[in-house]
Amino acid sequence: MSVHNPDIKRVTTHTIQELKNKGEKISALTAYDYSIARAVDTAGVELILVGDSASNVMAGHETTLPITLDQMIYHASSVVRAVKRALVVVDLPFGSYQGNSSEALRSAIRIMKESGAHAVKMEGGLEIKESIVRVLSAGVPVMGHLGLTPQSIYKFGTYAVRAKEEAEAQKLIDDAHMLQDVGCFGLVLEKIPAALTKKVSQSLAIPTIGIGAGPDADGQILVVHDLLGITNEFKPRFLRRYADLHTIMTEAIAHYVDDVKASDFPNEKEAY
Repeated sequence: MSVHNPDIKRVTTHTIQELKNKGEKISALTAYDYSIARAVDTAGVELILVGDSASNVMAGHETTLPITLDQMIYHASSVVRAVKRALVVVDLPFGSYQGNSSEALRSAIRIMKESGAHAVKMEGGLEIKESIVRVLSAGVPVMGHLGLTPQSIYKFGTYAVRAKEEAEAQKLIDDAHMLQDVGCFGLVLEKIPAALTKKVSQSLAIPTIGIGAGPDADGQILVVHDLLGITNEFKPRFLRRYADLHTIMTEAIAHYVDDVKASDFPNEKEAY
């Protein structure tokens, strides 16, 4: 069972900061729909990310790039309706903020107004500083994202570990401090060396959330479909599966098919 603090009635960005200050690890997961978001929230997760990974696990795309702002708002609205406790953060999708700070502000405001979410997340460092500052200036909380940034996959050409070389590691450190300085309330560190995660996390006042970044981030996040074993093709080293729902669901559905074929469902008790 979860050991979350029942005294926390509603998690806010302030709550997330307090957890770091106390040295208490922050639990985070993705969610994209009402039913799973209810379970994630009830279990005590502090931060729910409505990730653009919905493009992969919900729509079957190879990358996160195809998902649109309208689709992100749809998923975020579904999650917000389910959540009573967790902080809900929504990814700004590819193309909605990178090149134009005015477009970034419009995108962020649409997400906040139309979904009821609590914050947005944006991938990148110095190259998107203007957009981040513009969004923050409107009072929208922003979470940063450094390391492996999936929206830039065609630039990198691979999902390999980032920032192993000194120059890229130093840029990540510089970008992390810039994100803190402009006012981001936290940042995701994805698929970087554990030693770098520790260095960045210890040097920042704001919390870090790791994925494939070792144990020394202030919190951890996984894609909920991966954690539950709903998806079974994705098998990176950092993923720990806590269930095998793909097998459970497949076997249950196959049992249903057998019962229908055998005229065993519905039986007399299941008919009116």
